[in-house]
Amino acid sequence: MPSLEFFRLKTREEVLAHYDRFVPVGVEELDLASAGGRVLAAPISAPEDVPGFLRATMDGYAVRARDTFGASVGAPQYLEIKGEVPMGVAPTRGVGPGETLRVATGAMLPPGADAVVMIEYTAEHPDGTMEVRRAVAPGESLLTPGEDVARGETLFPAGRRLRPQEIGLLAALGIRRLAAYKKPRVAIISSGDEIVPLDANPRPGQVRDSNAYLAAAQVAEWGGLPLMHGIIPDDFGALRQTLAAALMAADLILISGGSSVGVRDLTLTAIQDLPDSEILVHGVALRPGKPTILAALGDMRLKPLMGLPGHPASAAVVMEVLGRPLLLRLAGAIGHSPWGRRVPAVLSRNLAGATGREDYVRVRLRREETTLWADPVLGPSGLLSPLVKSDGLVMIPLGVEGLFKGEEVAVQLFGGC
Repeated sequence: MPSLEFFRLKTREEVLAHYDRFVPVGVEELDLASAGGRVLAAPISAPEDVPGFLRATMDGYAVRARDTFGASVGAPQYLEIKGEVPMGVAPTRGVGPGETLRVATGAMLPPGADAVVMIEYTAEHPDGTMEVRRAVAPGESLLTPGEDVARGETLFPAGRRLRPQEIGLLAALGIRRLAAYKKPRVAIISSGDEIVPLDANPRPGQVRDSNAYLAAAQVAEWGGLPLMHGIIPDDFGALRQTLAAALMAADLILISGGSSVGVRDLTLTAIQDLPDSEILVHGVALRPGKPTILAALGDMRLKPLMGLPGHPASAAVVMEVLGRPLLLRLAGAIGHSPWGRRVPAVLSRNLAGATGREDYVRVRLRREETTLWADPVLGPSGLLSPLVKSDGLVMIPLGVEGLFKGEEVAVQLFGGC
């Protein structure tokens, strides 16, 4: 019976271990302009050197470094200015002994030059000479071919999530198309007679459907495609029909509400009634988030379903702790840390842990001089405002009685990957 299974709580690590059975949702080719946030399905190697030529990194003068040796403010060296190198074209002449050409940042160095003297250390004279007031070493203020990226170098392995900086490097190499994992389609379902749409005026005992919109925003932020499947009443037939439709349309199903033990909680029964379904987890040793479900559905039981708690804060925490790594896996980011971005901070007050559960406490970050403080934001799991006032979560490990004021903690920041 579900009521007995509920109390066989799984740890977070046990839940994450089940994710090994779920595979990325598929691969597609796409333009580089659309690849931000996507996960590479194949490694990418550099087809050419970057830069492809000897390139100035400062405004100044292209010189032979040995012509500047010994130069100082009190004893400058003098070089003859032979013109300048236009941007975007190859130089038409080289630099010989005692000669120099003006160059701008990014310009190609002329043959014979092996350094750039910054304009701040020079002075031009009316007779066409340039005064060098500081010696430079060979290779100073320039980039050599392949110094940024060498041809044939493996840039990114499969499974790498592309940030803006990766997109910029790929653009510099002229890579216009690439193979990436598809965005997971995520069906989002809300259940319960007490849930009403956003445009409704709730009657006593009713609440608007905040969970679906919260989960949809999280899914979109983490690289998925949210598919809203609406509000399902406490009716077995309607719930089963919606789950079956979501199974056909999506790669992952999220359903909030109806996961705890109760007379009218039908989620578990509806899931079990689907063909080829398997309940992997019913109850997790988390606070908040105990009444969480994980199931495997469909052909070969490869599609995951996650049943989220009905309380908004609980659902949000479960998504941060368990939903994010599941979605990233489906998106191809296998091997990534289950945590999002974390920062160290100092706890501003004592915190008691939850007996028998891993405890997640919402915190607000506050900088005071050189110290980043984590201020706990306490409140029941049914409230949204403490979540809004928070910057992230602090975890009190399973079996730890609590954390002390002044202790350094890792804050898992909300948002991003």
